[in-house]
Amino acid sequence: MKRYGSVIRIRPEAVERYREYHRNAWPEVLDMIRQCNIRNYTIFMKDGYLFGYFEYHGSDYKADMAKMAADPKTQEWWAIMMPMQQPLDTRAEGEWWAEMVEVFHTD
Repeated sequence: MKRYGSVIRIRPEAVERYREYHRNAWPEVLDMIRQCNIRNYTIFMKDGYLFGYFEYHGSDYKADMAKMAADPKTQEWWAIMMPMQQPLDTRAEGEWWAEMVEVFHTD
């Protein structure tokens, strides 16, 4: 299992809409997340930022992420979410959510 953390901004005018969508996340999107070996997926919000955390339990992360990106229902969900988000200027090329570096963990 590998832990992933990422960060992005949320547009101030989209906060309540974003929260409402996530209170009622689409079952097809949640199923695809599970099919792609992601567990313990959590999004936190603070001061205009979203922090995402999940644990990857698969053996081919790149293939699983490609599978998710190819899913029509996930694409529909992302088309609604992306305009509500504002990527960090410091993100790596090709990233939407900026990946974070794990500096500490304890069980």
